[in-house]
Amino acid sequence: MNYTIHTPEGTRDRMFAECRNRRQIQNALTALFQTRGFAEISTPEVEFYDLFIQSGNPIPQESMLKIIDRSGKIMVMRPDCTTPIARVAATRLKTVPMPLRLYYNETVFRSGAAHTGGSSEIAQCGVELLGAGDREADLEVISLAVEALKKISPDAGHIELGHAGLFKALTDELEIDAGGAEQLRRLIEGKHFAALEDLLRPYEGKRAYQLLTRLPNLFGGTEVLEEAEALVGPRTELSYLRDLYQVLEQAGYGSFVQFDLGLVHQIDYYTGVVFRGYAQGAGAPVLSGGRYDHLLGAFGRPAPAIGFAIDVDAVAARQSAEKREGRLRIALTKGRLQDKTVQLLERVGLDCTPIKNPGRRLVHALPNYPLDAVLAKAPDVITYVEHGVCDLGVVGKDTILEQGSPFYEVLDLGFGACRFALAVKEGSDFYGTYKTRRIATKYPNVARRFFAEKGMDVEIIKIEGSVELAPILDLADAIVDIVETGATLKENGLVPIEDVAPVSARLVVNTAAMKLKKNEILDFIGKCQRGLEENI
Repeated sequence: MNYTIHTPEGTRDRMFAECRNRRQIQNALTALFQTRGFAEISTPEVEFYDLFIQSGNPIPQESMLKIIDRSGKIMVMRPDCTTPIARVAATRLKTVPMPLRLYYNETVFRSGAAHTGGSSEIAQCGVELLGAGDREADLEVISLAVEALKKISPDAGHIELGHAGLFKALTDELEIDAGGAEQLRRLIEGKHFAALEDLLRPYEGKRAYQLLTRLPNLFGGTEVLEEAEALVGPRTELSYLRDLYQVLEQAGYGSFVQFDLGLVHQIDYYTGVVFRGYAQGAGAPVLSGGRYDHLLGAFGRPAPAIGFAIDVDAVAARQSAEKREGRLRIALTKGRLQDKTVQLLERVGLDCTPIKNPGRRLVHALPNYPLDAVLAKAPDVITYVEHGVCDLGVVGKDTILEQGSPFYEVLDLGFGACRFALAVKEGSDFYGTYKTRRIATKYPNVARRFFAEKGMDVEIIKIEGSVELAPILDLADAIVDIVETGATLKENGLVPIEDVAPVSARLVVNTAAMKLKKNEILDFIGKCQRGLEENI
């Protein structure tokens, strides 16, 4: 029988054991929230789009699933639970005294990238404590987050604390503009070590420079607070985190609490302590939260607030995840990058014979180091690392720029160096016309961003084969492609007129693996760095 009725991409049917597993997690969490005095709230699955614009919600509009109602107004499937709850607190509950302790067990809807295996329907359980802005409120919610993590991840996991105010204070000292601060935030959050140092080099004389360059590395125990204070002296934000930890430790939560001073996501939304939770077997954080004291004011009832959300589906998926005790797994891009990576690892004493002689095996265990290698095409390397089935990967910056980077980009390996370039027929005047230009490329996302930054309207044509043919056949006015020596362009009558971005091989790390396997991964990164230094 030919089944023509199926679910839209990003959605799926759940049946039997999968439903029971999901419900068990939800029941355990909601029971915990109730015992802590939180009352349930449920908001509509559809909200007006303007609600999220008014609130300054950090979810990008392209991630919201939109519909049009009968009056022509734009509505969205609920992309977030916190904003609608703030709306309710400022309207229907405006006469109810604060603090309000509310919990939810809802589904949120977000549009993800196509063919990544991500879900557009995300089951969330979470809490919001509205109207309490003191340290006791932060301790109440963080301790509840730890208890929730223990409920769903009894076989280890931890909460990491950071402070949004620290990054804001440091960037204010640099007197960096909003655009520079946002670029800096992205580099710190993604742990782009080399690019961060390049961006901060003009500020080398300022005291804040010392700590900002170290922020991506400052995650772990209380030693990270000590290192931060050694670099910039006592800070209110660092003292506050230390005080929180001391109380949590006295309450028996010390082994479940760590720090990450590089937690600088959504800096315009969060105002104080921020935190994330990690669980063994999950390829991304399963819990995220923090203090957001400005949101309720957007709806006319100013009040401090703090809360967190747990991704129930990520928790449910991790329970069947494979455990690789004591071993790392790396995905290597086949071809020249694989060969160069092997040379790098052999320089520091790793026996890569299984990789060089793979036979028919798909996973290759190194005999003298706890590392398993998987050989894959470049786009698959990103997929494996993003989903957490590989802890690390080696992939070209071209693939990262085209597909995005839902992971940490920790090291520029230097080899495989080339560049993205804009090339045209020799003698043509690409910029000297108001005509909409047609661009042929294998990398439509890279090309689209490049011309958007220039404010140019272009028509992008995706080409899978020899991109140089498109201008020759008058299909396109120009191409955006990888250029190494330029010989192929020259042989076909094309010339590069502008560089788009540099490209080289990068070492990337899964976000959860970096936190749950910190020592092992930092050891491997250190070996790679030594190998690069020995090759200089």
